[in-house]
Amino acid sequence: MINFNGELVSANKSILSKDNRGLKYGDGVFETIKMHNSKLIFFEEHYFRLMASMRMLRMDIPMNFTLEYVESQIQRVAKANKLVEFARVRLTVFRKDGGLYTPMTNEIDFVIEVTELNIDIKNQFTVELYKDFYIYSGLLSTIKTTNRILNVVASIFSKENDFDSCLLINEKKQLVEAIYGNIFLVFGTTVVTPSITSGCVKGIVRAKLINILKKKLSFSVEEREVSPFELQKADELFITNSIIDIQPVTNYRKKVYKKEITTQIAELLRNSY
Repeated sequence: MINFNGELVSANKSILSKDNRGLKYGDGVFETIKMHNSKLIFFEEHYFRLMASMRMLRMDIPMNFTLEYVESQIQRVAKANKLVEFARVRLTVFRKDGGLYTPMTNEIDFVIEVTELNIDIKNQFTVELYKDFYIYSGLLSTIKTTNRILNVVASIFSKENDFDSCLLINEKKQLVEAIYGNIFLVFGTTVVTPSITSGCVKGIVRAKLINILKKKLSFSVEEREVSPFELQKADELFITNSIIDIQPVTNYRKKVYKKEITTQIAELLRNSY
């Protein structure tokens, strides 16, 4: 079952028309949320990021679209699908049908999907730079719109070349993020992540980790511009997102990374749930 505008319908039922704006123009935003034992992990942060994204895209936010309402609608789907232990939640919001580039309305539709989640943290994880296309630095790149074509073609490149993921760069040739998450480099006890101005998504786990590390005297954290050349100098490298939490990277070209600090940071994050 899925939830379409508050109504539970079969996941096999067609709910999108040929005029769907998410389909035609990528005129939508989404959140991917992890559920563990019926608890939505970092749900408030996801909800408020969604609200900020909708405001940025000039979407009308319904009066009843409160944090409590959205959570209850997610829980309805999870219960209907009998998924409580580990589940992946995808909440997609898109502008209602109509118009060309200029919409006929700013009202929204939403879809909630809750599916089984099996988390696979790989012991060996190899990445490469993806240089065919760039993320463009700017605020629009920091929100999760339904247009993820760069991530799609980078994923195809990664699969064709037997990499586990790729690292994306912006038009200034600065590191931005991985295909499916933010990136952190470790230099000794200094943890570095590309700044929001580079064009990276405002990741929920990214923000959580920065706040956690700033409170730890044993670590220092920097948000700044990062050159791809620094990948060869880093002691450790890891990827974060809301589903896996932290995926350590072990290999980039001839560079082999350690995982000691990454393991400590992953434990700090788990303790913050």
